[in-house]
Amino acid sequence: MLTELDRDISLVMDGLTAPGAMLATASLHRFGHDLPMIAAAPPSLGAYFAHFSTMHGAREFIVDGAVRLTFAQTLEAARIAAGGLIAGHGLQKGERVGIAARNSANWIVAYMAVLMAGGCAVLLNGWWQGEELATGIDMVGCRLVIADRQRADRLSGFTHGAQILPLLHDCEPAEGLAALTAHGGDATTPLPVVAGDDLATVLFTSGSTGKSKGAYSDHRGVVQGTFSYLAQSVLVLGVMTKRGVAPPADSQPIALVNVPLFHVTGEVPLLLQSFALGRKLVLMPKWDVVTAMQLIERERVTYFVGVPLMSYEIATHPDHAKYDLSSCVTFAAGGAPRPVEHVDRIRKALPHAFPILGYGLTETNGVGCGNFNENYIAKPGSTGTASRPLVDLAILDDSGAPVPQGQLGEVSIRSVANFLGYWDNPEATAAAIMPDGYFRTGDLGYLDPEGYLFIVDRKKDIIIRGGENISCIEVEDAIYAHPGVAEASVFGLSHELYGEVPVAVYLANEGVAVSDEDLRTFLGQHIAAFKIPVKFWKENEALPRLGTEKVDKRALKQRYGALWQETGKA
Repeated sequence: MLTELDRDISLVMDGLTAPGAMLATASLHRFGHDLPMIAAAPPSLGAYFAHFSTMHGAREFIVDGAVRLTFAQTLEAARIAAGGLIAGHGLQKGERVGIAARNSANWIVAYMAVLMAGGCAVLLNGWWQGEELATGIDMVGCRLVIADRQRADRLSGFTHGAQILPLLHDCEPAEGLAALTAHGGDATTPLPVVAGDDLATVLFTSGSTGKSKGAYSDHRGVVQGTFSYLAQSVLVLGVMTKRGVAPPADSQPIALVNVPLFHVTGEVPLLLQSFALGRKLVLMPKWDVVTAMQLIERERVTYFVGVPLMSYEIATHPDHAKYDLSSCVTFAAGGAPRPVEHVDRIRKALPHAFPILGYGLTETNGVGCGNFNENYIAKPGSTGTASRPLVDLAILDDSGAPVPQGQLGEVSIRSVANFLGYWDNPEATAAAIMPDGYFRTGDLGYLDPEGYLFIVDRKKDIIIRGGENISCIEVEDAIYAHPGVAEASVFGLSHELYGEVPVAVYLANEGVAVSDEDLRTFLGQHIAAFKIPVKFWKENEALPRLGTEKVDKRALKQRYGALWQETGKA
């Protein structure tokens, strides 16, 4: 049954999307269909940065330790760096530029500069090891990579085709991005004209086929994805205004940035949406629950977003009552399923705030569904309803036909914000994007009578550890590269904080001694730490097989899942 909030949401969104209203839509013909797009959205990210950074000008935008920048200062720094990329490094429109660094003010300025200069921002996973970074760089053909010292050190010794431009943290952009302007170029260097169809970003996603794939998007897709999130924020403000509980008009929203900016959650709903909202971003170099609570108190943070375990850690921390967290009225989660019991724990521990949940993917530029406030409390197992006005959500069978309401099928999303494909991988692109434009997510779910999405399983052989996608096949391949391993199987098991974690079962070659520690050390040289199994079980005989001769992963998961529960690791 529809709730009062459902009715308010529908009424407010109808008004926002009416002809001539701020979120009125126009049509874009793609995949043989007329897809809605928000007409008022700028044509490119550079135009988006310029418009809203000028609008909010003197408002503080970035807080990164001792570095504090206004919107105007951030735009000015990015404009200078963009000139340097063009005049000093010969950047051409559409050319890929990698960014390999931890979160910082200078990461944000570098990202803006690449896009303003007409380049394509390639967001390399900052947790990757050198081998993975080099693979990503060469996969998409980066000639330039802007990298901090830690990532540059990891790349040392690995062959790749890029020139490294150093990025420094904890300093002003003029110093931290001096390598970008060292050979000339400044704010007077002409910028290219960039249109919606021009290449904008490449983000990496793990898939069931093993190695990470580069999901690429044009400017229109990323801008429209950002405006989809803006629509949800304006919607919430409209509902609050209707109920007489809206924040003061002159108050500034403030978000804590504790998720990596190289992930879509950090990039689109958090960073990019903040330009339009005039929202201040308070950056954390890495996650620490006590530091997070201190920053919420000190900076009067109003909005928190992270993988589910982060808000859960705050709610369950024994000292959370010692900090004034009253300014933070929203605790959002995305990137991984949030256990139902977490919702109740967060609501009880932080009664002044509401937990909310979003569902989207790298391939949809984060756009999908949302569930918030009392509706999330009422249906904590649901990721919510499709985000209006852009998302066309469908539950499809294996042939691509819709299944009846309430029946299980593959969650599929079609919108103008969807990515264009996987870089240099037409087979994977064709498998993921149907001819009619639906992106097949690999998640299995159903819709209830009110249109709320419930995700119950995944078709893909993917583990989601605290928001990080881990390909079982990639980890298995890395284990098989160890000369002492004969057979291996990797799968996910439940974990209270991370949702699930990778574990492995292996069989050593006859007469060869292989220990768990041997494998951990070996894997640490080849794959990121978050991908390394937290538990290894050693078998003494061949792993069970299916009739197809594939390892019977389901049987192994059932057997070792029981042991996992018994040892209290879940």
